[in-house]
Amino acid sequence: MGLYIALLRAVNVGGTGKLAMARLRELCEAAGFEAVRTYIQSGNLVLQSSLSPAEVKSALEGLLARELGKPHAVFVRTPRELKDVLEQNPYPQCQVVFLDQSPPQSLLEKVVAPEGEQLFLGKREVYVFYPNGIGRSRLKAPGLQEGTGRNLNTLRRLLEMADN
Repeated sequence: MGLYIALLRAVNVGGTGKLAMARLRELCEAAGFEAVRTYIQSGNLVLQSSLSPAEVKSALEGLLARELGKPHAVFVRTPRELKDVLEQNPYPQCQVVFLDQSPPQSLLEKVVAPEGEQLFLGKREVYVFYPNGIGRSRLKAPGLQEGTGRNLNTLRRLLEMADN
């Protein structure tokens, strides 16, 4: 039985994809996932499954599409992968944008960072440092909108949940 951390894109953010976390847990358990736990209202799951990471992703995306009436991307990582993400972070504070594939080097060439934002490419994530805060940023980074971002505190908490 594998342990997975799933990050849902565009769930309970900005008035879109409204889904109570209790309902999400209920849906996941009905789909056969075990030890399902959620963290905050923005679509963070820790769960167990005998499925592969790709199968977990597919099952969760299907479940969300049926429940919410439109597709929502899901990004699945193992606890070891999430530990690696945190260990490879080059910034004291940042947002990590999770992707399905390795970010292309060309992504950096297309970035417009008027507030001095910095990006660092990881394996399947992009670390984004906002020197003046994310709320003031006018960063344009084509390709990042395909992923989902989480701050370091959320990632640490999800890892703690997975370790318990």
